[in-house]
Amino acid sequence: MSTTPTQVNCDIKNIELADMGKKRIEWASQSMKVLQIIRKEFIKHQPLKAIRISACLHVTAETANLGIALRDGGAEVVLCASNPLSTQDDVAASLVRDHGIPVFAIKGEDNDSYYSHILAALDHKPHITMDDGADLVTVLHTKRQDALDGVIGGTEETTTGIIRLRAMAKEGVLRYPIIAVNDADTKHLFDNRYGTGQSTIDGIIRATNFLLAGSKFVVAGYGWCGRGLASRARGAGAEVIITEVDPTKALEAVMDGFRVMSMPEAATIGDVFCTVTGNKSVLTRQHFEVMKDGAIIANSGHFNVEIDIPALERMASSKRTTRNFVEEYSLKDGRKINLLGEGRLINLAAAEGHPASVMDMSFADQALSVEYMVKNHKSLEKTVYRVPEELDKRVAKLKLESMGIKIDKLTPDQEEYLASWSEGT
Repeated sequence: MSTTPTQVNCDIKNIELADMGKKRIEWASQSMKVLQIIRKEFIKHQPLKAIRISACLHVTAETANLGIALRDGGAEVVLCASNPLSTQDDVAASLVRDHGIPVFAIKGEDNDSYYSHILAALDHKPHITMDDGADLVTVLHTKRQDALDGVIGGTEETTTGIIRLRAMAKEGVLRYPIIAVNDADTKHLFDNRYGTGQSTIDGIIRATNFLLAGSKFVVAGYGWCGRGLASRARGAGAEVIITEVDPTKALEAVMDGFRVMSMPEAATIGDVFCTVTGNKSVLTRQHFEVMKDGAIIANSGHFNVEIDIPALERMASSKRTTRNFVEEYSLKDGRKINLLGEGRLINLAAAEGHPASVMDMSFADQALSVEYMVKNHKSLEKTVYRVPEELDKRVAKLKLESMGIKIDKLTPDQEEYLASWSEGT
């Protein structure tokens, strides 16, 4: 671990990058008006005074604004990365130098460093955990149970993390209540759909400079992330193909005008493949064996297990890096398959993640959920909760107001009609 001239304990790439990071944080803040409203309330009321928070999140300019809001609400915040390739090193430097927030994250860190940084964040002995994928919670429940006693609650940002946490709750091993921020309407309907859609396309294009128009673009998974990605790929002129295991979602994709088929079928015709399922082994050897020469494969699900990279390694006679975040695997039959971003989140590995204006809502949900947990943890069971509806609706209302948009209100007569059963035809 290293220290900086401010004597903040941290492990970052280079404190001298802070000037650019400061500008990026300020740029993002201009599009995060809801979070800024909440931050001002936090400054006034100090609802998080003396609360220690260990946050395992993508270290981006948008996350920085969340960390600053929590700190300004009285919290003592420590931040580590939730993905080895998602850290913006200049942002990490600015958080340390300009805001006094300890950060343990370096873009491109190896697996050992990644977990050592999580352990460093847990040395903070948190009252609240904030997670993006549940790695911090998992380590806390396995290797660092000594830090569990003081934890009163937590939040989780992702679909993948919530799946893990619900499994823990079902087995009875989850030791404290956690709010599933991803389940908030103002999170998954916007962050997952519009954020993932745009940023994933951005990452793929930045990495490859590939023309999507006229190509066959295969999206594995038609959840909210898949819906957003499919929509944006179609908007770029691609012929979009959806693969699914859920018959209802597959049918919805058909009705939305997309081609739907199995992955073995799609593998033979796709030019670009992107997995967004939250599951493992979505692209495997049987698919690599029939892909076109020059196929591009990427992932925008949380972990790098959706593409069976070990199988691709075994099939390849050689590999080389042809561009930043592009590894070309030469197969024994002469075909080449291009893997982007080591199979990790391509929108953060090769691009900058979701735009600030959509993360504004997700992080507003995070901030309000932390405040709710601090106030209500004593009455909550050790399980996974949705974001309270009143908080979710408040975030939507504030977002509309920040955009200068007014909507209608129900009249008393309309409210009475909706609450009654006697008035009919």
